[in-house]
Amino acid sequence: MNKEQIDEYRNFAKEKLGFAFNDINLLITALTHRSYVNEHKTTVIEHNERLEFLGDAVLELVSSDFLFKNYEQPEGIMTSWRAALVNTEANAAAGEKLGYGPLVRLSRGEKNGSERAHHVIMADCYEAIIGAIYLDQGYKAAEKFIYDNSLVKIDEILETESWRDSKSYLQELVQHLENTTPQYQVMKEEGPDHDKTFTLGVFINGHLKATGVGHSKQEAQVKAAGEAIRKYKKLHPELKANDKKQEKN
Repeated sequence: MNKEQIDEYRNFAKEKLGFAFNDINLLITALTHRSYVNEHKTTVIEHNERLEFLGDAVLELVSSDFLFKNYEQPEGIMTSWRAALVNTEANAAAGEKLGYGPLVRLSRGEKNGSERAHHVIMADCYEAIIGAIYLDQGYKAAEKFIYDNSLVKIDEILETESWRDSKSYLQELVQHLENTTPQYQVMKEEGPDHDKTFTLGVFINGHLKATGVGHSKQEAQVKAAGEAIRKYKKLHPELKANDKKQEKN
């Protein structure tokens, strides 16, 4: 890697992370996928999986500490909130916002991979960057990075209730309100086998209530359930009030 290429990583650190790495190779490694190492075995020997392992642990610790100190909730609820803060979707979204995609080193095959694969790679790199920051700058710097890029989303997560298990919660609502259970049906399949997109509908008493789109049937079901929940709560405002009471107890 020449000086000009290395400077791209230094500039990213200064502009997006707000500091200069003491060891810029940590950031470069954090953005190096295993496939790139396999394709460049004679010149590159380390990929980001060890840093990802470390960053995942730091992310979970900081998130747990934040929730424990700021919310008096039972373990089960805080576990669900934490999962929503640090899951693949949240980490990939944070990575896209930071904009390090062009700096991720991938094999030629991975560069042409599916959208879902790209999503996972961005999330893994996010955790690896946390690991790199922790090693290079210490715990406080990693904590600040996590606060600025992950924990800042807590209000949105609580407002949209995206932390809930949507399918289970919808089933509870439908059984209570309609005395039946929701049924899911595939409405459309698009794309090649390795990168399919599914559109599923959730039906209540035979009527389409909401739809969801995902790269798996499970993902599409969860999105459809979430949309159905939002519609029910617009029709039944008392549901949200009841939820807040339960969270306090």
